[in-house]
Amino acid sequence: MRFDLVDLSLFVASVESGSLTRGAGRSGLALAAASARIRLMEERLKVRLLERSRRGVTVTPAGDAMLGHARVVLAAVEALEADVSEFAGGMKGRVRLLSNTTALAEFLPRALGPFLAAHPDISVGVEERLSHEIVRAVVAGEADIGIVAGSADMAGLETFPFARDRLVLVVSVSSAIGPEPVSFETVLNQEFIGLQESSAIQTFIADHAVQAGRPIRLRMQMLGFDAVCRMVESSAGIAIVPESSAVRAAVTMAVRIVSLSDSWAERDLRVCIKSEARLPPVASQLVAHLREFAATATGLTTA
Repeated sequence: MRFDLVDLSLFVASVESGSLTRGAGRSGLALAAASARIRLMEERLKVRLLERSRRGVTVTPAGDAMLGHARVVLAAVEALEADVSEFAGGMKGRVRLLSNTTALAEFLPRALGPFLAAHPDISVGVEERLSHEIVRAVVAGEADIGIVAGSADMAGLETFPFARDRLVLVVSVSSAIGPEPVSFETVLNQEFIGLQESSAIQTFIADHAVQAGRPIRLRMQMLGFDAVCRMVESSAGIAIVPESSAVRAAVTMAVRIVSLSDSWAERDLRVCIKSEARLPPVASQLVAHLREFAATATGLTTA
């Protein structure tokens, strides 16, 4: 009975995201190939690992047992690679950082650029996840640092403010929507331009549409906020993006920004860690840098 690391990584990603589609995306696999790999694993073990439904996948008791072992194996391999690569490339260490979409697209590039330039011997592995998935990963020790929406339940973790942004509606200049604030539910009859399904923020928005009882009508899915706004400019649909992205787009594109009245549109981003005192030295250096970035670049106090 043999499994390769791709099988294990795919299985863990599918369980953590609750979706074989998102799991395949994280693993760089086509959905059909991912489905075949999971099915072959189940055939080899002669037990079902995942229960599939329209809403995604849930882990079975056997799958839950498999999950624990898979995480141990993947963590050991990652540690092995990191330790060996330090000798080969002169690196002193690697930091595992998970981030939601807004922080990853709008703030982390500015924050990480100077840090990496000042610390050429440190590498940072960054992965996009949903906020609640990030919290679970930090608690489980699968990540050193997480950046999540302030609304996430971070009980038991040490946290500090990182940045502040909000989600807004972007419409073409010819749209009849606005200029006064609107609720998300009132525009769910419109066609939307969104990000790929593997995007954490797209999942977040889709979940709120389901809660409103009217699934979002996605006409197109693009690879980034700028591309989304370009499609809005051409009147292909409307979109929900971080305000910082919308303001940047409005400078060069024929789009308008309309505020969302929903409370969940307000996005306070926070850094979360399990214990700063127990972080590896390289991760502690990055945490200190993120504190300084929050205070100087975004004007937030981290005390």
